[in-house]
Amino acid sequence: MKIVFILGTLVLVALIFLYEWPRINRTQKKEKVVFVVLLSLGTILAIVLIWNPDLPGPTQMVDYIYKPLGRMMEK
Repeated sequence: MKIVFILGTLVLVALIFLYEWPRINRTQKKEKVVFVVLLSLGTILAIVLIWNPDLPGPTQMVDYIYKPLGRMMEK
């Protein structure tokens, strides 16, 4: 079932790419690079979260880092 969701995500990403790529001017090389990098990172993150939805989020990382500091400040 996860494979179906991953394939669906890849199809949506391909449609986004095919829709947006021609709209970026040929002279805008940096914009094209940034578009590809951000789209790729978003796709990788989506696939990882589909494959393992129980991954901790960024707020859990912040709690892990700052909870000891908060305990030290309470004393």
